[in-house]
Amino acid sequence: MRSMSLLREITPKLKGFCVSAQDILDRCAGQIMAEIEQGLEKHYKEVLNVSSADSHRMGLKPITFARQVLAACFYPSLLNDESIPLDARERAQRLLGECEGGSIGSYTAERGIKKIQASICKFITKRDGVVSDPENVYITNGSQASLIIVLKLLVQSEGSLKTGVLTPVPSHSTFSLAVAAQGGLVVPYYLCEEQGWAVQLEELRRALHTARGQCNPTVLYVINPGSPTGHVQSKDSIAEVIRFAAEERLFLMVDEGHQDNVYGKGIEFYSYRRVLNEMGPPFSSTVELASINSISKSVIGECGLRGGYLELVNLDPLVIPYIYRFISMNGCASLSGQITVDVMVDPPQPTQPSYELYTQEVQSIKSTIKNNAQKTLELLSGLPGISCQPVNGGIFAFPRLHLSQSAIKHAKEKQLEPDLLYCLLLLEDEGLCVGAGCVHGQKEGTYHIRISLATQEETMKDVLQRLKSFHLRFIKEFP
Repeated sequence: MRSMSLLREITPKLKGFCVSAQDILDRCAGQIMAEIEQGLEKHYKEVLNVSSADSHRMGLKPITFARQVLAACFYPSLLNDESIPLDARERAQRLLGECEGGSIGSYTAERGIKKIQASICKFITKRDGVVSDPENVYITNGSQASLIIVLKLLVQSEGSLKTGVLTPVPSHSTFSLAVAAQGGLVVPYYLCEEQGWAVQLEELRRALHTARGQCNPTVLYVINPGSPTGHVQSKDSIAEVIRFAAEERLFLMVDEGHQDNVYGKGIEFYSYRRVLNEMGPPFSSTVELASINSISKSVIGECGLRGGYLELVNLDPLVIPYIYRFISMNGCASLSGQITVDVMVDPPQPTQPSYELYTQEVQSIKSTIKNNAQKTLELLSGLPGISCQPVNGGIFAFPRLHLSQSAIKHAKEKQLEPDLLYCLLLLEDEGLCVGAGCVHGQKEGTYHIRISLATQEETMKDVLQRLKSFHLRFIKEFP
């Protein structure tokens, strides 16, 4: 079926290799591309990498308005260039006016530019129906930076018991590493795949009670909309989780980065802050919450610019000065990221010249991701040995591989996780790089792959055709 040279070369010798499974895949993808460029003939002309969240890498275009504002901020001579719409130039002029010396090369306040803070608060207030206080909002270098800030504040590395962080499985591959780096302990709770990757209260209780005695669980981490699962929590589900956090005195840390990309039929995004407020006292005034958003996970998709915000809710006022002092040690967030956050939360309005193009571009990206999700589910539903839960939001599908015992045995002989073996063979046979489920966590005995939907529709057709062709051969080779 194939040459096993690549597999022999990368077969890991160390335990716990699944932590670096994506590195293995990326390295193999790079090697194959180098071989193609050097003239090695394969039946495919390029490697398609849909393993990451980088939409621009896979051909989706940047939002014009965001890039125009950034361009004028970086090169102020463009403020007089009429080829750039007036509202983009005016936005850049206002933001430059907030910078020391009128330059984005200067430092800003540690929380970020006040005008952008105000824009974020206006956005949150409109979304949630409750006033957001700028004193509780911090502009950061993206969602990962926000998560690390919260973990540093909450995780106690000293003492007999480590701080436990209840963490969804599957979830972001880097989060567990961040918890460990701060001296905390990951307490896994498993999302229910059979119910569309739902958060189950019984599972939260099981995880919490199992952890007590081994650590001090004080933090509950939630991703909504789910990544990589595509699940979007209902209002009732969120309220249930909030009640659980209140009962168990847990700090809620919620990653809501995909909130502007929800497309499931009849599905609506509810922020935790909105539901918390609507629940009223005592919940609305006592449950401590950190809400996180970013430009990399939004429809804007500016992963490389590194920008986001963190809002803290219901923290003790006496603690706030210490938080500010702590965050001040890290300095201000990237100015390019701050500017793009401003565009994300305060896009062009209907009366402005950039509104029509901005709206068209955003809707095009949303439509592309939605269509790719539908086509992926349609293809997978017709293939034996693979299944996928509905994808209602975000940019990933996370299908399950129903592997035969012969395939699992073959993987063990290669000292590889079965889904990583599948991904490596798919990469070598078809030049298609997808993510391995073992990177994100999964129930023992289950195997998955992660496919990014944030790619051009024509490219996705090729992705799905390559996946289908390989999968049908794979299940024949390992019946």
